[in-house]
Amino acid sequence: MNSKRRQILKSAAAATAISTAASAPGVAATQSKAQKKVHYPGGKQPERKPGQQAPLFSGAVSYNNLLFIAGKGAHYQGDIKQHTKTVLDEIEKELVNAGSSMDKVLKCNVYLADSKDYQAMNEVFRGRFGEEPPVRTTIAAAWIPGDSLVEIDVIAYI
Repeated sequence: MNSKRRQILKSAAAATAISTAASAPGVAATQSKAQKKVHYPGGKQPERKPGQQAPLFSGAVSYNNLLFIAGKGAHYQGDIKQHTKTVLDEIEKELVNAGSSMDKVLKCNVYLADSKDYQAMNEVFRGRFGEEPPVRTTIAAAWIPGDSLVEIDVIAYI
């Protein structure tokens, strides 16, 4: 049997072993324990008055060790550098509140109100996520809620 064929057979055997292990009762039990968890500022769900509607969205939600932070904007008069710093500071607070950090961010989406702000936003953005930054998508959006110059959302691990 040639070495290439032997390698293919080894890979197939490994895949079968993984598949068998994944269907084992212990693995299924672990997967069924996975739950969605909302991370509230201050660690406590705010009280709702009787008849008050549920919030439109959550600011931070985890599932197993993945953490999703909703888009953050800066809702005050200022320039793109001030807005970017404010937004990144707010994201960092949310990450820490949920037991994560800027170094653990895997994916980042940046929405700019004006593509001309790209370079200035990058000046503030650079280095905020450590030596190995997350993957990132940046787009110019037609509108950002609250007239913020930038909105950023992230996916991280805990």
